[in-house]
Amino acid sequence: MSTSPLALLDSLRIGSVDFVSPSEIKVLLDVEAPAAISLNTGTPRPFPRVNGYVLVPSDEGFLVGQVEWITVERSPYPKRKGTQQDFGLIDLPFPLRKLSLTPLGTLSFGNDDGKGHVSFNFRRGVGSFPSVGDVVFLPTPEQLRSIVESGENRRVWIGNSPLAENAEVKVDPNRLFGRHLAVLGNTGSGKSCSVAGLIRWSLDAAKAERGTGADPNARFLILDPNGEYSRAFSSDKKARIFSVDAEEENVAPLKVPLWFWNSDEWCAFTQASPGVQRPLLRKCLREIKSIEGANQESQLRLRQGCSAMLTTIEAAISTGRGYEGWKFGPTLQLIKEDLEEFGSQFGDFSDRLHSCVQTIDSVLGADGQTYQRNNGTTGYNNFSIKSLNEIRGEIDELVSELGNGIQISQNKEDLPIQFGSFEFGAYLERSARTEGNPQFFDSLIMRVRGLLAEARMSSTYGTDGEETGLDEWLTEILGNSDASNGTVTIVDLSLVPAEVIHIITAVIARMTFEALQRYRKLHPQHKTLPTVLVMEEAHTFIKRYNEVSENESASSACCRLFERIAREGRKFGLGLVLSSQRPSELSPTVLSQCNTFLLHRISNDRDQELVQKLVPDNLRGLLRDLPSLPSQKAILMGWASELPILVKIRNLPDEQRPQSDDPDFWEVWTGKVDDEEGESERTVDWSEISREWQGRVNSENSTEQAAEPTIEDIAEKDTGEDRPDEDAIPF
Repeated sequence: MSTSPLALLDSLRIGSVDFVSPSEIKVLLDVEAPAAISLNTGTPRPFPRVNGYVLVPSDEGFLVGQVEWITVERSPYPKRKGTQQDFGLIDLPFPLRKLSLTPLGTLSFGNDDGKGHVSFNFRRGVGSFPSVGDVVFLPTPEQLRSIVESGENRRVWIGNSPLAENAEVKVDPNRLFGRHLAVLGNTGSGKSCSVAGLIRWSLDAAKAERGTGADPNARFLILDPNGEYSRAFSSDKKARIFSVDAEEENVAPLKVPLWFWNSDEWCAFTQASPGVQRPLLRKCLREIKSIEGANQESQLRLRQGCSAMLTTIEAAISTGRGYEGWKFGPTLQLIKEDLEEFGSQFGDFSDRLHSCVQTIDSVLGADGQTYQRNNGTTGYNNFSIKSLNEIRGEIDELVSELGNGIQISQNKEDLPIQFGSFEFGAYLERSARTEGNPQFFDSLIMRVRGLLAEARMSSTYGTDGEETGLDEWLTEILGNSDASNGTVTIVDLSLVPAEVIHIITAVIARMTFEALQRYRKLHPQHKTLPTVLVMEEAHTFIKRYNEVSENESASSACCRLFERIAREGRKFGLGLVLSSQRPSELSPTVLSQCNTFLLHRISNDRDQELVQKLVPDNLRGLLRDLPSLPSQKAILMGWASELPILVKIRNLPDEQRPQSDDPDFWEVWTGKVDDEEGESERTVDWSEISREWQGRVNSENSTEQAAEPTIEDIAEKDTGEDRPDEDAIPF
């Protein structure tokens, strides 16, 4: 005998509505309602349970409510009064059990398959609220799965819901990565495994959907400051892994040439002052990136040398009186010799240079300008301003002519145009000496010198003689057409010096963003190239900063770049995934642009307070579980999920997990070794560590110290045959 739908529905009744508001519904449970385990839904299920689901009939089907809290009220009946009390009698309590529900959405009836099975469709939002006295029901297993497994394009399985019959939790990658994802939680709560799993499961699902066995046309770029993810994708032979010290077989050296840096990144690294140093730095970048070919390079160097002469003469004229001959006479002689040397090097301008030399000769040879000292040397009387103006006019015309012959773009300092790193350092020094107060640029030059002298980063900067083209770099970092050379790129930043790690991170992220901008611009239909940028330890690189500060630091420059990506990346196909254990330190701008959150255990009260501000008021009850969430469990909420849901993340094999295990103190202390894994005792050879740390080269019979480049080596490396002698330029 089959059970009627009304009888089945009546058996699922648990209580009635006692209070209704737009954000909360209170339910008074029946006396017969289950007190621990519900057996009337077909399968044993814990009830009542916080964060469980119940149904309230509505005009559109059922209103779905999530249990926020459970309570038992005292009996409303007063105790017996009077002096004659029978202490042998015990008052039987009459407890009132109540639930508080958070309205989530509506569960409506779907299609009937003709065999008595009716499907259900869940959608967020409540069109009509119940009234006081309406009946409240437990959902059936089919209804529970319809709630959790709701939504379209459920393509990637990420875990199961322990509160909904272990229903599969699947997400749409377009929603998950298209509008930015934040994975937040304490250390050891499972963030890294979740991020690695989301990437791997998405790629596996896409590969299965293609059906041809070919790898998906996907691009994941992981910026890894702790070196955790190399192990997670070591089994993928096409995974591209880059590190500063590329000693392993499948790890390539990281290349971020200095000519990739734009003017803002140079200014942030060097801490260039906005009044004096920053304009010079931008001018030098603009000029050295404007050089195209040997002829223009020679013109630029000649112009720079003549500008130094012009500055020296103008400093004398600005005094307003004749310059002391004993000081300026020898200087004019040096300027004359320099012009003659330039004339022999730059034949195209030999006539103009010869004219300048003749003008100086006429000034030096004027009547009464020179005299013989007692020791037989030539002395000079003071020079008139008129005579100095003649020389200044000749050299000024030459500098103007040289400047007109060099095409210098006003915005070229931000373009990734190749130039020699050591050449730029020397060029900046020479340019600083042509300024009126060269001592103001000492700190700027020192920072650039230190950058170029960093031995460990020489290959990364491109100062080791090995040049990397822009197209080659984009192919290695973002993958080639159809991602045939791999879908995952891991940039290991663990060995990048702290002084430059923010700039290196910002340059990689910016180059990725601007490359995708230009891809959409050049595409015939202006389509995007979907790419996911993963930032591990995001609180270090996307940290709150002081917007009032005049000098922008490298940290704030990096944060500003990610804020721009968070605001504009979606339009160019760049999705952002942030992983952080301190959400309270993250930039509010970036967090506000994240539409999906995967929240692991969060115990810090400041972090909890911030997370609660990111969600609607009526959903904050679910977040009260954050301090007590076990590892591998998280709360998924936002654009990628139809409703906030507790998820048990899928298991990852040990070889696919990031290298972020907790330290095994006890096993090391007690000497317990797992023979199955072939683990050895934790012996230490500090001499080997010291040699590696100090950059020494090991050989079978000897250990030699690798030579660090000196300032003289740098200067020698910077000197070319076609470059004029710097000593010939008066400063």
